[in-house]
Amino acid sequence: MAGIVSVSRRDLAQRRQKLRRQRRMKIIQTIWRTLAASGLAGGLLWMTIQPMWVLKAPTQIVMTSGNQLLSEQKIQSLLALSYPQSLWRLEPSAIAATLKQQPAIAQASVSRRLFPPGLMIEIQERLPVAMTYTFPGQKTTSCDPQSRTSEKSAEITPQPCLQNSNHSQQGDVGLLDASGAWMPLEKYTSLNPTSKLPSLKVIGLPEQYRSYWTQLYQAISQSSVKVTEIDFQDPTNLILKTELGNVHFGLPNTQVSEKIKVLVQMQHLPTKFNPGQIAYIDLKNPDYPLVQMHQKPKTNLSNP
Repeated sequence: MAGIVSVSRRDLAQRRQKLRRQRRMKIIQTIWRTLAASGLAGGLLWMTIQPMWVLKAPTQIVMTSGNQLLSEQKIQSLLALSYPQSLWRLEPSAIAATLKQQPAIAQASVSRRLFPPGLMIEIQERLPVAMTYTFPGQKTTSCDPQSRTSEKSAEITPQPCLQNSNHSQQGDVGLLDASGAWMPLEKYTSLNPTSKLPSLKVIGLPEQYRSYWTQLYQAISQSSVKVTEIDFQDPTNLILKTELGNVHFGLPNTQVSEKIKVLVQMQHLPTKFNPGQIAYIDLKNPDYPLVQMHQKPKTNLSNP
């Protein structure tokens, strides 16, 4: 029994020594890890405060739009940055948000470039599809959107309208993209001086057609009838200037696609009528299209 007790004590002593060694190794490992992390953090801090990690000029910024590399002049016009500035103090997300606030830019992504130090910026510019015009004295109009259309006639009786104050952009010429986003003409041309401007014209205040512009433009762009001008000045009667003549659509937010389809079916009109004799085409009721002739009563074209 004495031998068994003696062996057990030796085993316990060895285990204690082993545990003490393990604890010492863990302490040493912890110290080395702490020193390594501190050294790495200090090294990174030292690197960040070096003069090389400073944005000194716009030449250190690379900005692309699609596959096109933008010039230094365009970069300066889009970015209001002060130089010199620490690269690490710049917030890419904040720069991207500032760029997207500009009317000519739809999307923007910004990232830091470490070697060589600088910024990488990719933007997506808005593609204008129409020129917009407002005129001095033009007013917004508040109307009841409901109207009455007779079963056998294209005549529409609008509800009374009230005129509101003049819009702040009276007389402005701008650009419109397919989604309805408006941008100043000067801003777009300053960024794209050689770009061709769209031929489609839109007359009226943006708030009069913003809610249904996307649907209307999509229908027009897919139509085989060429449209050169869209007039929203009368909120109860949308007027399109087309290769067939002026077309009265009535309320612009009702049956737009159906009216465009009927207009396409009327492409034979120049073979039946002298275009100079047509005052306008009435599509207020697409089931009963009419042609208003100069000095003559309307001609029914129920079967165009």
